[in-house]
Amino acid sequence: MRDGPVDPLICPMSYTVSIVGGKWQWVILWLIKNEKMQRYGQIKKRLPTISDKILSQQLRALEREDLLHREEFPEIPPRVEYTLTEKGESLVPILEMMATWGAEHVPKKPS
Repeated sequence: MRDGPVDPLICPMSYTVSIVGGKWQWVILWLIKNEKMQRYGQIKKRLPTISDKILSQQLRALEREDLLHREEFPEIPPRVEYTLTEKGESLVPILEMMATWGAEHVPKKPS
């Protein structure tokens, strides 16, 4: 086993985690995948514990990695819509597996 950091260009798992990491990014992708398109306010409403600052940072990071497309409409008030890009769509099978795994392993509430 090697010591030191893993080069994301060599390790596919490290690369994936470097692209889609953090507590919220997978959840944001899942919300957008399920609705095909989401506005900022809709995402915020579904994730009430996320701060505006963190949500904005996560959306920008996903956009930078070409996983989300952000479309801004010149209206008053301004409207912004997020959709998955082709690269983002390629994560859908992983998102579905994660959701299935979570449904199977979520702790049961005591009766």
